[in-house]
Amino acid sequence: MPKSISDNKKSRGRPATGQGTLIGVRLQPELLDPLDKAAANLSETSRPETIRRIIRSWLVEHGFLTP
Repeated sequence: MPKSISDNKKSRGRPATGQGTLIGVRLQPELLDPLDKAAANLSETSRPETIRRIIRSWLVEHGFLTP
């Protein structure tokens, strides 16, 4: 009698979309509105990309990261 168990194993859940650590942050409207305006001015980047650029810029400016 043949085995009925398939070797086609599917992973559960959503597939990984990127590398790095996810950090969840809640922003109040007084920060979110300017962030959206900055994203629109930076070649229409997304909010996450805008946040990454701002953090990188701050870290370089304060000597925590080399350019």
